[in-house]
Amino acid sequence: MPKRASGAFAAAEAALRAHAMAKPEATEHFPWGERAIKVKGKVFLFMYCDASKLSLSTKLPESNGVALMLPFAQPTGYGLGKAGWVSAAFEAGATPPVEMLCSWIDESYQAVAPAKLASLARGASSNSDSEPARPAKRAAARPAKRSPARAKPAKRAAPRPAKRRA
Repeated sequence: MPKRASGAFAAAEAALRAHAMAKPEATEHFPWGERAIKVKGKVFLFMYCDASKLSLSTKLPESNGVALMLPFAQPTGYGLGKAGWVSAAFEAGATPPVEMLCSWIDESYQAVAPAKLASLARGASSNSDSEPARPAKRAAARPAKRSPARAKPAKRAAPRPAKRRA
């Protein structure tokens, strides 16, 4: 059984969890013994913490290239790295950069949440001026319907020529 986190890891875990759970409609689950925080059934944060390790994974569609330059970051396994997921791992004695990791959680939530909730979260965040706006999803263009008064008359089939009898 893993030892419970203490010290810097416990403080970091508590701060990251509180930040994620403050997002609109965030829910917490524990598949495979790892914390998963979801919005509308979609995970935006995986996190694990014990006495010797703190690790987390977030979806970073905008900043994954920069994040992967950090020594503690790597593409998330199971093929998630190809979709922009980044994992960060800290061993005992390390001090996790909580503020930066909170910004990763923000970006991940924005990437995963439905547009209305993402917009609500941007409005509720204290640093909403620095966050880029997420474009709204547009419905496919459909031709305008004609009113019955302006409807075109139905095309009539041309009369067929009469068959000749021999």
